[in-house]
Amino acid sequence: MTEHPIPASDDLSQEASSNIEDSNGQASAPISVGYLFWTFLKIGSTAFGGFMALVSVVENLVVHRRKLLTHEDMLDGISLATVLPGPVAANVVAYVGYRIRGGWGAAATATSVLLPSFLLVVGLTAVYYEAGEIDAVSRVFAGFIPAVVAIIISAAWRMGKKTIKTGQAIAIAVTAGILIQFVGGFYTTLLVIIGAGVIGYILFYNATQVDPATEVESPKIDKGRMIISFAVLACFILMYIVPLPFLGDDSLARLFTTFSGMSLMLFGGGYVFIPLIQQIVVDGYGWVNQAEFANAIALGQVTPGPILISAAFIGYAVKGILGAIVATVGIFFPPALLMVTCSHLLDRIKTSAVIQAALKGIRPAIVGMIFTAAIVVAQTAQIHWATLLIFVGALVAIWRFRLEVVLVIPIAGLLGLLLYP
Repeated sequence: MTEHPIPASDDLSQEASSNIEDSNGQASAPISVGYLFWTFLKIGSTAFGGFMALVSVVENLVVHRRKLLTHEDMLDGISLATVLPGPVAANVVAYVGYRIRGGWGAAATATSVLLPSFLLVVGLTAVYYEAGEIDAVSRVFAGFIPAVVAIIISAAWRMGKKTIKTGQAIAIAVTAGILIQFVGGFYTTLLVIIGAGVIGYILFYNATQVDPATEVESPKIDKGRMIISFAVLACFILMYIVPLPFLGDDSLARLFTTFSGMSLMLFGGGYVFIPLIQQIVVDGYGWVNQAEFANAIALGQVTPGPILISAAFIGYAVKGILGAIVATVGIFFPPALLMVTCSHLLDRIKTSAVIQAALKGIRPAIVGMIFTAAIVVAQTAQIHWATLLIFVGALVAIWRFRLEVVLVIPIAGLLGLLLYP
């Protein structure tokens, strides 16, 4: 891919000009990996407001101001990220870096945009485990839990309004929720996702036929590199599904295989991940309890970047800083690798009637699983009138006043400090 020149100034506030040549009309130095790292580090430090806020900032810089990619390129990347597993925003960032500077560009942008959130979560987690028994700290985190429940319900409700529009979709969502609530376990979760995809294909395939006239010829691809990438991804899934008794449950290897495998089964954004990770890390390995898990989600909300950075909390609870690093790499690297690999197959994926039909079955199932996750998290809340007050207040703040969750969580913690005995 042709490398794009940059202006002489590295100050983002002075980059409104779309010129890519210097004052003499000569091409400037090409975009460097270091420049990408520094630029996305600054973006990641202020990426509050959810994945669309982050994607919007990236689009403004890369497309509107710097013209490194076209609007069509950016929309294609967002479209691809929405149909592939993993966090949408992080995958879009990896896609942008790859399109600009190849594999090293993808590594630089994805790493730097996550680094500020990772450092904050690890720092806050260390404080939590050091001071978690202090009464005031316990009341603050007790206030987080009803707010987290409200946030999860709000996310599920928004997804449901867009996804569940037929009786068939309602049946899929309700069935998935019941199975997760009363059966539970990793294999149940896996079977629910696979089964929903198969049902989606059976029910919706005929309604999602693609007009052959809209299909375009995909560019030639490096088949050898594609085979290697998919083989690595297949290994992640196999190590996750196949029992490996020689790995200790609290080992770094188990952390990596667990999070890397789960990451490739996450469709629909960060909130979708909550019921799956809950089944594994709480009920399966017991790495954290329900209250700690709710606090991990809360910390993922109050820091910039994707909610899946909560994996750093889990990893820290198991193996300290090394565990936090391993869990974070495990949850973000495989989806980014899949995103970069599939960017070569973009047109085929977008126009695949099979994939689109399967997703129509998976999406309502995921909504049902998210509602169930809210119920499970709610069971860890204190039985106190303040719990109901914080929960209702959080719902009103989100639904009526559209308050950002990055503000809802700290306010809930403050109320917990003031209201709980």
